[in-house]
Amino acid sequence: MPYLPLVLLIAVVLLIAVTIVVLSSLIGRKKVYAEKLASYECGVPLADSVRRNFSVKFYLIAILFILFDVEVIYLYPWAVVYKELHVYGAVVMGVFFLLLVVGFVYEWKRGALEWD
Repeated sequence: MPYLPLVLLIAVVLLIAVTIVVLSSLIGRKKVYAEKLASYECGVPLADSVRRNFSVKFYLIAILFILFDVEVIYLYPWAVVYKELHVYGAVVMGVFFLLLVVGFVYEWKRGALEWD
């Protein structure tokens, strides 16, 4: 059976996971008090309600970050096979990078990256 090592690995992992959960529930403390159940952000108590509205600028900057971040991800595969692509690869990636920079400068000049 060629999958025997995989089946054994899955069985061992499941056994360890179940053992840890069971031991934690048996041995762990079960005291519940208000401070333990309170919400917190990075160890700092909340100063305001979490149900307040955010500025549209926040969403715009978040979308722009994701957009440019995803575009920059395409640089990694290109860098891996750079030597095999020669001049064609350099030209194509140069055009891609130029469009990326032009888009970034456009958004910067439009004021989309200003917090106000």
